[in-house]
Amino acid sequence: MLLTASRSVLLIIDLQERLVPAIHDGDAVVARTALLGEASGLLDVPVAATEQYPQGLGPTVPELGAFPQLVMPKTAFSAVDEPGFDTLLPPGRDEVVVTGAEAHVCVLQTVVGLRDRDLRVVLVADAVGSRRPSDRDAALQRAREHGAEVVTSEMVLFEWMRDSRHPRFREISKRLR
Repeated sequence: MLLTASRSVLLIIDLQERLVPAIHDGDAVVARTALLGEASGLLDVPVAATEQYPQGLGPTVPELGAFPQLVMPKTAFSAVDEPGFDTLLPPGRDEVVVTGAEAHVCVLQTVVGLRDRDLRVVLVADAVGSRRPSDRDAALQRAREHGAEVVTSEMVLFEWMRDSRHPRFREISKRLR
């Protein structure tokens, strides 16, 4: 089943000022997340974000700050376990497209929690990271084992648009060059 923009929400997990510099290929993770954030705005896909202990790790990185309509601070590793999580995802959106850090901790635990709620979870491999690549790779495998779909950012974009005649195709495809 392909993704649909009308049923999706983009969830950015903990891409924060003091964490991203420690993430392997952190700049690439942020760039791919920004691409998804820009496209979300063009395609009316809501964007939500979490921040793990923002007093210590700082806010979401500036490159992503404009995208989320709602940001939830948290201390639980799984965002799903945080009080108030239910307000983060808009009603009627049952496809959660996930990006963020660290893949093997907060991202993975949130993915498992979302799957436990019977939501369709789509984990964007080129938009998640950990300090060590081996942790990221293990997280992607474990997420698959729990029923998450592992995709790339371009897969998400082209599934959201479905057709080269989509009114936003040129705008979005320019960002891929």
